Amino acid sequence: MKKLSIVLSALWLMTGLKSLAQLDIVKTENGSLSGTKNGDIHSFKGIPFAAPPVGDLRWKAPQPVKNWTGVRKCEAFSASPIQSKPAPFYCWTEEFIAPPEPLSEDCLYLNVWTGAKVPYENRPVFVWIYGGGFSSGSAACAIYDGAEMAKKGVVFVSINYRVGALGFMAHPELSKEQNGASGNYGLLDQIAALKWIQNNIGAFGGDPNNVTIAGQSAGSMSVNCLVASPLARRLFHRAIAQSGGMLSNRIPTKLADAEKNGELFQKQANASTLAELRKKSPEEILAATKGVRFGVTLDGYVLPTDIYAHFKEGKHNDVPLMAGWVSGDGSITGGQALTAEKFKQQMQEKYGEKAGEFLKLFPAATDEEAKAAQSKLGLLSFAAMSANLWAGFNKSKSYLYQFTHVPPDKPNFPNYGAFHTSEVPYALHTLHTWNRPWKEADRQLESAMADYWVNFAKFGNPNAKGVPEWKSYDKKSGVIMEFGDKVQERPALFKAEFELLSGLQMQ
Repeated sequence: MKKLSIVLSALWLMTGLKSLAQLDIVKTENGSLSGTKNGDIHSFKGIPFAAPPVGDLRWKAPQPVKNWTGVRKCEAFSASPIQSKPAPFYCWTEEFIAPPEPLSEDCLYLNVWTGAKVPYENRPVFVWIYGGGFSSGSAACAIYDGAEMAKKGVVFVSINYRVGALGFMAHPELSKEQNGASGNYGLLDQIAALKWIQNNIGAFGGDPNNVTIAGQSAGSMSVNCLVASPLARRLFHRAIAQSGGMLSNRIPTKLADAEKNGELFQKQANASTLAELRKKSPEEILAATKGVRFGVTLDGYVLPTDIYAHFKEGKHNDVPLMAGWVSGDGSITGGQALTAEKFKQQMQEKYGEKAGEFLKLFPAATDEEAKAAQSKLGLLSFAAMSANLWAGFNKSKSYLYQFTHVPPDKPNFPNYGAFHTSEVPYALHTLHTWNRPWKEADRQLESAMADYWVNFAKFGNPNAKGVPEWKSYDKKSGVIMEFGDKVQERPALFKAEFELLSGLQMQ
């Protein structure tokens, strides 16, 4: 009996060791790969989810990855997408910026952090989509590290996608090639990554039937687009949109206008045909984009031609939503503030008989007051109004927030207040990657926000023991959660402004 017990114990130990080692080498549909381990967290960086979009594949939908033999080492981030050389600017220090190198067209890779001990543990999957105005960004930014979120029980995935001209150029020749539509290659990259996750994330301990997409700024707009896209249906189950949306005045470009933009770009690139454009070096492509902006296109293929009507009619991918904004988002729209006189004149021309009602909520008796009104209008237009409209069109529950907390001052660095993107390290539990003299209040806010984000990914509801109750949003009560010096409800925040702007159909 004693010998049998020893044999059974040995077998159990061998089985246990084998299980613990199963995530040291993970088998995907394209081949086996290895990563690194730090404590209980395995990380796999630079996993290809699509073929390199180079040569004849430039400005085409992402193609399947070629299979490989042996064990592929996935221990370091891939190159970031082609963009102007990343460098800190304004309030965004190096923690928020893509590494300056390497940059490459060969950029379609993703990264996974998991605390699973064995495959198929069915942990919730949290997919992060970076911002950068659709012209810059990278999954390799320090503040997007996924280890701490993985410790909280999710499988954290960050993805790269093409940006700028290479990611979003529409062109008549491209439209003839591809389903009568072009542009949105960066969105197609995101969809390809989500398909890869459906097919492979189980091997990392993730649940393909419980996927949350999340992003900030252009990443938030991307989330909004994925929720709108028929091509992304059933690829995710919850959505988190931080500071950005497509349902207010940030409406994407119509295909015809985007194609004209592409022709302007072609002219600047000194190319007479699409074939010539495809032969240009990445450096030549970047140089030709000067003065030309690229972004999301209402192409009738990836996206509906009327995204507002699409949501209003309930044709979007209706999933539980968490959406919000930072109080400093109003400054992201840029531009010189109008004087009180000019602002009132402009609003009178725009809203006619409704201008008086508008100016009651956005007063402009003085230049200073007009500046504040324009900042509030910028905030609402950039992110808050879109979140409010989206929540109203959703049948699934929605949770809205406003972030007002000002990070502690950094020595010899200006105080930019609660600036655009400042909430991300709190929500993703990555304050340790950001060089600031953190206080206990910051740590507490980080803990609460990360718990809300993880709870939402797990259950479609941010609430759980240990954090204040966050009520779902409805337009009648208008309760919004504020993440400031303390976490608290803000009933009817911007309720009157939302009702007015909805009536004015600010899109």
